[in-house]
Amino acid sequence: MFFDLIFAGLLALKEYIAEHVITCLVPAFLLAGAMVSFVSKETIIKYLGYAANKLKSFALASVGSFFLAACSCTVIPVASGLYYRGSGIGPAFILLWVAPAANVLALLYTGAILGYDMVGSRVISAILMAFIVGLIMNFVFRKSEEKRIINNSDNPKGKIIGARDLILILLILLTLLSPNYLIRKGPYGHKVIVWAIATIIMVIYALRVKTKDELKNWLRETFFFVRIIFPLLLLGVFIVGIIGKILPQEWIKNYLGGSSLGASFLATLIGAVSYFATMTEAPFVDTLMKLGMGKGPALALLLTGPGISLPNWLAIARVFGPKKAICYVLTIIVLGTVVGWFFGNFVF
Repeated sequence: MFFDLIFAGLLALKEYIAEHVITCLVPAFLLAGAMVSFVSKETIIKYLGYAANKLKSFALASVGSFFLAACSCTVIPVASGLYYRGSGIGPAFILLWVAPAANVLALLYTGAILGYDMVGSRVISAILMAFIVGLIMNFVFRKSEEKRIINNSDNPKGKIIGARDLILILLILLTLLSPNYLIRKGPYGHKVIVWAIATIIMVIYALRVKTKDELKNWLRETFFFVRIIFPLLLLGVFIVGIIGKILPQEWIKNYLGGSSLGASFLATLIGAVSYFATMTEAPFVDTLMKLGMGKGPALALLLTGPGISLPNWLAIARVFGPKKAICYVLTIIVLGTVVGWFFGNFVF
């Protein structure tokens, strides 16, 4: 039994490394390093910092996150890069939540499989949860945020990013999005080819517009995120593989029917500890619904499945601190449970 569990963990690790590191995590880490190196810290503070108007900064973070299609692990380097560049904790954690939980590509795919009533519910829920998450994180950690803002510039000036740097960041985004969504169902080798072509274009452009010192600084910042995040992601994936081996699947299916608070809580909990690459949650939920899963628990799983995961917990704790990770995860679990119960009983 012990060796079976170890094998399950290693198998999950093997699949994760084979399918996600090159085409997902490498571009995400490069993007995080680029944000720290090339995006104006002062302007980020102006629009997304702790002292910025909460309604505007939260709305900007939420809307922007819809267009960043990333899983719960891929988004961590991006959100941490934004945070270290001067963003307030609210917008950073909104990005952590919305990008995997409700990005536009996942929403379109969800609509094709589960129907657009589920998509509408997912969008409304994700936005409401995003604002609540932002407010809670801001409130709970307001003292530490006030200390951070004291050490930042009081007079932000200039553009948020130069034209050349913006093009470079868009090319990095292309290396992340193109292999995973242009050939989402194709062989993994085809994805690597598309990634390689996009990466070569990005590298050629970077070599033309950036100095040697700028490139070194970019890679230095990128490696910082790799060093603090990547080992914990691997550990989390290994543990998830073991959990997947232990959990009795028939028991899970039997207790997810209806729209009770307990069913929504169980669905939320499953989503919170499992790992779903973005867009894989829809067919998984569709399968469970055909076996009798209620729409309320299905919505809860659609939100928390791609939005958080055990690897995500560990990496957030490493980057932002254990207290922030615990507060964030507990907030999502409570909100996911309530949202699933509410929509299951009063909307669907």
